[in-house]
Amino acid sequence: MKVLVTGGRGYIGSITAKSLEGKGNTVVIYDKKDGQDIRDQELLKKTLRDEKIEAVMHFAAYIEMGESMKNPYKYFENNVFGSLSLLEAMTKVGVNKVIFSSTAGVYGNPVQVPIKEDDRKLPENPYGESKLMTEKLLEWYDKIHDIKYITLRYFNAAGATLDGTMGENHEPESHLIPNIIKAVVEKRGFKLFGGDYPTPDGTCVRDYIHVVDLAEAHILALKALKDDHKSDVFNVGAGKGYSNKEVVEMVKAVSGEDFLVEIGSRRPGDANELVADSSKLQKELSFKPRYSDLKTIVESAYKYHTSSGHL
Repeated sequence: MKVLVTGGRGYIGSITAKSLEGKGNTVVIYDKKDGQDIRDQELLKKTLRDEKIEAVMHFAAYIEMGESMKNPYKYFENNVFGSLSLLEAMTKVGVNKVIFSSTAGVYGNPVQVPIKEDDRKLPENPYGESKLMTEKLLEWYDKIHDIKYITLRYFNAAGATLDGTMGENHEPESHLIPNIIKAVVEKRGFKLFGGDYPTPDGTCVRDYIHVVDLAEAHILALKALKDDHKSDVFNVGAGKGYSNKEVVEMVKAVSGEDFLVEIGSRRPGDANELVADSSKLQKELSFKPRYSDLKTIVESAYKYHTSSGHL
């Protein structure tokens, strides 16, 4: 298939684009780094039409939870209006398949763990809310315009390609694993946000999904839509939670370095514990994570970040 990948130069988008090409698909990248704005409906229509796009993978979004608590307008204006522009462009051109990059942040603090797709949605920050609002847009565009979608609610995407050539490199970087590795490389201490959460060791618990496994989930979702699967929503996680302190200890073990860890105050908007029930994805799309144990995730990230120019 010929697939438009919005945000295709970002962390998850670029690795998924490479996986798509490896499966014989043709990929067209649409990314702000190339001057292409997701809010520009006219440019989106032109790209979809001129490139004869058959399906879209929609990654383009601002993703910093903490920043969204300070600047909600930026997140709603880009993430929601941008997605609306994309869906309207697809409708006008006649492209009717889209895979949407959503987040476990739509759940907020869950009522139960592991989290199922039909559990309560109560985002703790504008970032999560912007993704939930986009999910509602998809539902309406399916009902009214027959746009078929699969929404993938990621838990914590992490790691790098196993050859160490592609990985996480946000600017600024807010994600835990690359920031701990940066502290190791720079031979300094590291500060965790919050040590008083209602978890076994007092730090946040997260479900980490290796980015290569996450890319595979997108490939499976695309195949499902091609095979006329109904519009649907799936959690994507490994089904096991690790605390922030456990992640720190794994980085110490992989790097062979010890360093001081300071416990600071909580960040506004952080949920206590997010762990996926991904059984629906495993059952319906035959998804099976292969690299999502914490050791493999940290080893691949460490390899990427300690190679030239990645920190």
